[in-house]
Amino acid sequence: METETHGAATQASSPWPARSGVSRAELDPTRFLARSATLYPDRIAVVHGELRRTYAELAERVNRLVSSLRRNGLEQHERIAALCPNVPELLELHHAVPQAGGVLVAINTRLSRREITHILEHSGARLLFVDDELAPLVDAIDGLEVVRLGEAYERLVAQGDPAGVPSLLRDEEEPIAIDYTSGTTGSPKGVVYTYRGAYLNALGEVIEAELGHHPVYLWTLPMFHCNGWCFPWAVTAAGGTHVCLRQVDPGLIWRLFREEGVTHYNGSPTVQIALVNHPDAGPLGRPLTAMVAAAPPSPALLARMEELGIRVVHVYGLTETYGPHTVRRAEEDWHALPVEERARLLSRQGYAYTTADPVRVVDEAMCDVPRDGETMGEVVMRGNNVMSGYFDDPEVTETAFKGGWFHSGDLAVWHPDGAIELRDRGKDVIISGGENISSIEVEQTISAHPAVLECAVVAIPDDRWGERPKAFVTLKEGASATDAEIKAFCRDRLAHYKCPDAIEFRALPKTSTGKVQKFALREPEWSGRARRIN
Repeated sequence: METETHGAATQASSPWPARSGVSRAELDPTRFLARSATLYPDRIAVVHGELRRTYAELAERVNRLVSSLRRNGLEQHERIAALCPNVPELLELHHAVPQAGGVLVAINTRLSRREITHILEHSGARLLFVDDELAPLVDAIDGLEVVRLGEAYERLVAQGDPAGVPSLLRDEEEPIAIDYTSGTTGSPKGVVYTYRGAYLNALGEVIEAELGHHPVYLWTLPMFHCNGWCFPWAVTAAGGTHVCLRQVDPGLIWRLFREEGVTHYNGSPTVQIALVNHPDAGPLGRPLTAMVAAAPPSPALLARMEELGIRVVHVYGLTETYGPHTVRRAEEDWHALPVEERARLLSRQGYAYTTADPVRVVDEAMCDVPRDGETMGEVVMRGNNVMSGYFDDPEVTETAFKGGWFHSGDLAVWHPDGAIELRDRGKDVIISGGENISSIEVEQTISAHPAVLECAVVAIPDDRWGERPKAFVTLKEGASATDAEIKAFCRDRLAHYKCPDAIEFRALPKTSTGKVQKFALREPEWSGRARRIN
């Protein structure tokens, strides 16, 4: 009894103040819009063709939409889906749906009707906003109301109160969005983002992309992909201009770079390859920063971007990490190095974001691998940049979080300076005669050939060695090369056991986010075999 009394007295007399609402506000990325509208009401917030909207106009439209959603019966945590390209309405929905208390489900516009139906049904969406061009992909679903962009959408905005309504948010760990994985193997999984994670990741992008004040950001990255890596909120936080783009068009992109004064854009190596090889490509005479992700960019690509004056920030992550989780940028002491060496160093995935916990590379026992740049292990992450879990799938969530870390499934080495470097996804390791071959290393070598636009390397069965590499190569327009020339190019640069046994010239199948679908290349090579290892 005396011990309990002493404990209570100690707590009552603690010198530390109790936490209160005075010293804490729930982290909410939608608050960035109100701040920017207050500070910069007349600054251009949105550009889309001839359309120009100021921050004051954007904030009013969002407030009206929030009010209309609530008046129409939206309840807290109900899912609101969107099937739209990178148009101003999707930017507005990124702010309005969470402010209204809903959970945004931005759907990949390149999915099939079946996949879209699965996401709508799995997420339990009660309302879908859809672009006219994509409406034919939507099937009637019981309980789902569909609003088309255009007259119906504008009517909803006009009916709302320009003052908006009070937020329903009580806990920053509440869900703000569900983002579905690509679904290249099996059904897509719903990755749940929180207000806290989105807020901190948005600020992480402001820091790592060096958005500064008032950037001009071009939407080459799909806004549906990981909520545009949280850039709908990040650019708004920086008081920047969102230049919307319905689809990737290299010629139009170079025109917008010049006419709109674009300072930042993001994209996969596939997008970057198309840009740097376009006839209009040329230095702008001013800073232009590109975040590159989705696959490790080849040193040849990075070197070409440097020639064009494009400053590369190389990032790596997954849908489960709100997009980018690690970052690599050129260091000051690299200036004296040859351009190929700088590009080689920059192609590493680097270090965790400022707002994330340190990333690790571990063995099967969850022990750190040596930082020797040679020993491969799995990349694992945790912290503010990691999802809260998979929607309505606790068993898969538990597996992904085994050992208290999120397991990426990606294989990497750890360098002495602490930077990680991807070597493969676990399923893409080629084991030939007992030797591990990194398909990425072979891909980057082939990509350096002047006639090659891009390539992918997979394992194919071999009766003698177990497995051997095969390269699928896309040549640049107007260029030519034979399989013998590509093989000779590799043999001059790689250990001979790493060189591909076969070359096939073709276009590469890709996901909507620019990742090469290696399974589609691999499956025909293993047809008729019970296992996909040999």
